[in-house]
Amino acid sequence: MSLTIALDGPAASGKGTLARRLAAAYDLAHLDTGSLYRAVAAKLLAEGADPADAQAAATAAESLRPADLERPDLRGQAVGAAASVVAAQPQVRAALLDFQRGFAKSPPGGKRGAVLDGRDVGTVVCPDAPVKIFVVASPEVRARRRHEELIGRGDTSIYAHVLEEIRQRDKRDRERATAPLKPAEDAVLLDTSDLDIAAAFAAARRIVEDRLAAAGTQQ
Repeated sequence: MSLTIALDGPAASGKGTLARRLAAAYDLAHLDTGSLYRAVAAKLLAEGADPADAQAAATAAESLRPADLERPDLRGQAVGAAASVVAAQPQVRAALLDFQRGFAKSPPGGKRGAVLDGRDVGTVVCPDAPVKIFVVASPEVRARRRHEELIGRGDTSIYAHVLEEIRQRDKRDRERATAPLKPAEDAVLLDTSDLDIAAAFAAARRIVEDRLAAAGTQQ
C-alpha cells in the first residue's frame, strides 16, 4: 500500500523543511502543495492580472504545467501574498485538487508513497492519510524566520512588515470559506516555536513512527 504523510500548517511554521526531510528519510516523493498556488499567482502577476479575479485565476490553475513549479520567482513576497488570495478561490482549489490527489495515489519515480505539505492536505486532499501532522509556531517566530530567509537571499525586508503580512495571511487562510486552515481531527500538533530544525525533525519522525506502529497494530 502507498504511504501518505500529510503535513499542514501556517506560513513559515517549518512544515516544508520537515516534509522534505521526512521524504528523504523514508524514500518518499515530496509535493509542496503551496507551490501550486504560488505558481498560479506568479502566472497571474506576470500577465498583469488581478489575483482576486476568480475567472483569470481559475484559467491559470487549469493551464498549470509542471514546468510552472520551477519558476525562480515563486518564493518572493509578492507571489506569496497573491498565492493566499488565489488559494481562497473555490475554482482554483478544485482545479488543483486532482493533481494533488493523483500525486499521492501514484507518486512519481516509483516511490512507495509521498509526503505532501500545505494547508488542507489532511482535511481535504488526503483525509485518509495514516500520518497527519499539523505544524505550528508563534506569529513572531514565523515572521523572524521569514525575515531572516529574505535577508539571506539578499532581499529587502522589514520585520514589522513581515509580521503583519504573516498575521494577515493567517487570517485569510483561517477564514476562507473553502478548505480553511485547521488541523484534521486526527492530526498530531507539533509546535516548532522553540525547536531548531534537528529537534523538530526528530519530533516529526517520532510522530510518524508512532502512527505507523499504531496503524500496524490495528490491522
